[in-house]
Amino acid sequence: MLGGTGRRQLDVEDAERRAGIGAMALSATVYAVTVRLADADRNVHETLSLRVARHPSESAEYLLTRVLAYCLEYTSGIAFSKGLSDPDEPAIVVRDMTGMLLSWIEVGAPEAARLHKASKSAARVVVYVHRDLEPWLARLGEERIHRAEALEIVALDTSFLAAMVRGLERRMEFDLSVSDRTLYVSLGGETLCCTLDVRRLTR
Repeated sequence: MLGGTGRRQLDVEDAERRAGIGAMALSATVYAVTVRLADADRNVHETLSLRVARHPSESAEYLLTRVLAYCLEYTSGIAFSKGLSDPDEPAIVVRDMTGMLLSWIEVGAPEAARLHKASKSAARVVVYVHRDLEPWLARLGEERIHRAEALEIVALDTSFLAAMVRGLERRMEFDLSVSDRTLYVSLGGETLCCTLDVRRLTR
């Protein structure tokens, strides 16, 4: 189990720095999100206090997918990047204590060239998809991607995200339970459910 108030505070401070809070204050909207996480699949039980900067061009679905991906990937060394404000950075990164990049975590439908670069930069590359999955997968299947067989793809149900968007507020909190790749979100008196669609590229 990951734990410790000090560790969580460091994660929040690092998340704020990497999300560009302050530097992006004039252009970004900052969301304060508290997530009570109980991930039985990974034995992670934490209360995460996140401050997430939303770029003006970032959709609500993208924002919430970023937050959910952070929770589902939560571990020591995880941090939000500057997101859409820095197109060269993934949405989320995981680094070891020396600063070495361990996981490159994307949100959306990145192009093959970006995934090719990511796979050469990090041992693990994960993409959390919040839109229609099949056309994007078909495009990727025709492109050259380094270690394509190792790429992890996780799709979230669009109706599930739409329901979460209805509860989105600048200050929000929710419970997130994970069991057998199924998410249960308690938000605003409503319980939402989503089974993760986990894919691999086929050649």
